[in-house]
Amino acid sequence: MNRGKLIVVSAPSGAGKTTIVKALLAKYPGLLFSVSATTRSIRAGEVEGKDYFFLTRDDFERKIEAGELVEWEEIYGNLYGTLKSEVDRALSQGRVMLFDIDVKGGLSIKRHYPDDSVLIFIKPPSVEVLRQRLLNRKTEDPTAVAQRMERVAMELEQGTKFDYQVVNDDLATAIAEVEKIVTSHVHIETTTTS
Repeated sequence: MNRGKLIVVSAPSGAGKTTIVKALLAKYPGLLFSVSATTRSIRAGEVEGKDYFFLTRDDFERKIEAGELVEWEEIYGNLYGTLKSEVDRALSQGRVMLFDIDVKGGLSIKRHYPDDSVLIFIKPPSVEVLRQRLLNRKTEDPTAVAQRMERVAMELEQGTKFDYQVVNDDLATAIAEVEKIVTSHVHIETTTTS
């Protein structure tokens, strides 16, 4: 059996990474979505074990101490991370695992699995467009939007270390570009429509 592959998609909040990842998952049912662990509260419509593994801070910190996370970071007062057991299982089963994580997490995956990972960074057309997208989605208050914007310069700089950079000026074009990158690295079956 061939070893699997890790496809990491990262971006600043509001750049469209989750929408792009969902489009790939819809078209390629063979992709395995990497479910991150987090200490943040569950949002409306999210499902435990599908969107995130929602953990208490104590449980998350125990996993850090036990070395059970490939990567983790504290963002806006909440912890986020990837369970090592999930990644190792996917690779050993020859699966293609798709990640929707922050830039530091993506670079950490590359450090742990340099031969198994492909990193794709989604860039906004501009910082102002990004700010407007965050305000338009109305999931955070203006203070939270301001906090997210404080990270953008660091995220854009870290994104230059990724294997690929895709500007999301037009969503359909960005999805097609990411899809082309993914399919150049792995063979995955598409959904069939009759």
